[in-house]
Amino acid sequence: MYSNVYQLFVLTFIIHLIDTFAYSVRLNAVKSRQFALSTTLFNLFYLISLTAHTLQAPLIGGLMDSAISQSVNPLPSLRNIIWVATVGTFFGIVLTPTFLHVFSRAVKSLEQSGSVPSVVMDALKFRNIHKFKETITLPSKKMVKGLPFKRIPSELIALNALVTGVYTIGVMSAYYAALLVDAQHRLGASASAGIINAAANIIFMLFIDPKSSIITDQALKGNRPYEDVKALVVMLMSAKLIGTALGQWLLIPVAHVIVNINK
Repeated sequence: MYSNVYQLFVLTFIIHLIDTFAYSVRLNAVKSRQFALSTTLFNLFYLISLTAHTLQAPLIGGLMDSAISQSVNPLPSLRNIIWVATVGTFFGIVLTPTFLHVFSRAVKSLEQSGSVPSVVMDALKFRNIHKFKETITLPSKKMVKGLPFKRIPSELIALNALVTGVYTIGVMSAYYAALLVDAQHRLGASASAGIINAAANIIFMLFIDPKSSIITDQALKGNRPYEDVKALVVMLMSAKLIGTALGQWLLIPVAHVIVNINK
């Protein structure tokens, strides 16, 4: 059981670290005017996150199996996993300036080589790894001072926090609900994880991503200042951090909704 928990900690940290970095790719795309190349290169990181997502669900299922066989309450472990999601998001925010510095250099390298594997191999060279510490940049008040936060729709940020909260606990709530229903309904309850995550993704794609993309595209065309995109990214990241913490409160209510559906 404890082995599963530690593995889940690592996977969850990676997932939310990379998901946080995803917001900042907009900044590099606008600043460098290389939206397609930035998206192409970030897809490499997205594959890592997707792999972690794929491994996360069966590990949570294994955690629930261990809880049943050992007659222990898995809730403390689930809450710790949610805290790791918050920590992963926090580190993503702190490391964003460093990530952008490295990412912008990687985009330029991709433009010259035309090959993602070449960029990866070059990044893994000892001399580049050794130089990495020179690129570390910590956030400062100067980076966010004077940003036009009022020009970013507040409902967009609130919705992103809610969607992040649901997305964070979707799989865990479904598997926890499987412990609360009769044995013949456990498969149905655990399968609800896909529905919850799909609903969160649909809301994100319909209401959050389009508005965010409009602001980004307007900045790319020169119709909005670059600072608007910076304000957008800072607020989306902050909303994600709040959303993961909100998952602590959503975990049980969402599980009970699943239980009521599968009675």
